[in-house]
Amino acid sequence: MQSLNLDYLKTFVTVIEHGSFSAAAERLGLTQPAVSMQIRQLEKRLGTVLVERVGRKARPTTAGAELLAHAERIDAEVSSAVEAVARHASGAIGRVRLGTGATACIFLLPPLLGELRRRYPGLEITVTTGNTSEIVKAVEENLIDIALVTLPASGRMLEITPVMDDEFVAVAPRDMTLPDVVTADSLSKLPLLLFEPGGNTRRIVDRWFAGNDVALNPTMSLGSVEAIKAMVGAGLGCAILPGMAVPPGERPDLVTRSLSPRLHRELAVVIRRDKRLHRGLKALRDGLLGLAASPPP
Repeated sequence: MQSLNLDYLKTFVTVIEHGSFSAAAERLGLTQPAVSMQIRQLEKRLGTVLVERVGRKARPTTAGAELLAHAERIDAEVSSAVEAVARHASGAIGRVRLGTGATACIFLLPPLLGELRRRYPGLEITVTTGNTSEIVKAVEENLIDIALVTLPASGRMLEITPVMDDEFVAVAPRDMTLPDVVTADSLSKLPLLLFEPGGNTRRIVDRWFAGNDVALNPTMSLGSVEAIKAMVGAGLGCAILPGMAVPPGERPDLVTRSLSPRLHRELAVVIRRDKRLHRGLKALRDGLLGLAASPPP
């Protein structure tokens, strides 16, 4: 593809608009010889004469008129392209792909993402939810830019930064009698609803029961924290849920109790070490890392 020097094209347009090389030179802040040189180079590149002198006026040749007809559109397209790229460079628009668990997505991230949208209204934010292993794999493959997941997580190319602890609680219908402090043994005697197997949250709960020498036999396994809460609210059993999923006062039909021994999960920010941070992604990363300084809601 033949290249076309855009500065030379601008000089050509200015010469034709002002009708002389000297006037164009003054308008562009160049010397007249520099303007003449640029026109000659442009004509050499295109293989034809573009400007002719009629009396004291510089006018386009037939070929020059053809080029002039395209020049305005070329200038508009170039300006549009530069403006679009500049907005990306400033972080004003673009896309951030975030991966996380469903619980954090519902109960932890809305204020943070809302603030990010206020600061960068043109930024496209996509959120993917899934288990830690799925999300971490997507970060490694650069299908997701950054993630907030439940530990453990690992990857040679990944930077993994723990940011917060989330304590688990026992949740039961209000009319179900629970001890003030709930043990694995006391829960084993009640119908128990848990997250479906496969995710880190379920593995943490399974290890807690195993560590207390209690066989785990859940009545039901579900993939959604909201589904579990609905089932508990309907009186189908009790559950062990991350504390952020049952903020105080949200569900008056449910009661919560601490676990003994205490149980928690650790959330971490995961990003590729070689990830290039544009302004929007840097702001999201800083916001996620800032969770370390503030307790969960």
